[in-house]
Amino acid sequence: MRKTLVVMVKEPHPGRVKTRLGRDLGMVGAAWWFRHQTRSLLRRLRDPRWDLVLAVAPDAEGLASRVWPAELPRWAQGRGDLGDRMGAAFDAMPEGPVCIIGADIPEVTRPRIAKAFAELGRSDAVFGPAPDGGFWLVGLKRLRRHAGLFDGVRWSTEHALVDSVASLQGARVAYVDTLRDVDTVADLGALNIYAKMKQ
Repeated sequence: MRKTLVVMVKEPHPGRVKTRLGRDLGMVGAAWWFRHQTRSLLRRLRDPRWDLVLAVAPDAEGLASRVWPAELPRWAQGRGDLGDRMGAAFDAMPEGPVCIIGADIPEVTRPRIAKAFAELGRSDAVFGPAPDGGFWLVGLKRLRRHAGLFDGVRWSTEHALVDSVASLQGARVAYVDTLRDVDTVADLGALNIYAKMKQ
């Protein structure tokens, strides 16, 4: 069975992506950062061990976008909160293990993705924690359907990871490296990115 890595992306329009980062950098600067971060990420994550798929938003614009590599398959995220959209992505992908990540995590590498898929050889689910109580990666083996997946998750809070694990109702869960996503200039500073941008 093929492995699938889904990267969730938004069209990089000023004021529509990374708005918290935009309060400090300006909305144009934040959109520029997201666009270039995502393109770099997609180049780094191409690997014959898995299929790379873009989950795009907004749906129609993302499916027709010229911003992202034309050769990568695209899937429209659709409506609902983050849990609804990730749950739909798990259901829509071809048979086999699936991992989903966001595009705003600069430290994601092929070895880290490979480690997550390896954990799915031993577990039903895998998470990559984030320091804020959320997560940068979620993966499912998908040998069975997890009814109630992401039900009751308090998104955008320090409870998101704990709630998501609880929604799996006793599944065997593994964890990989803790990585930071970028929401603010402080996050860029913690990753030593802000200084490089100002050079």
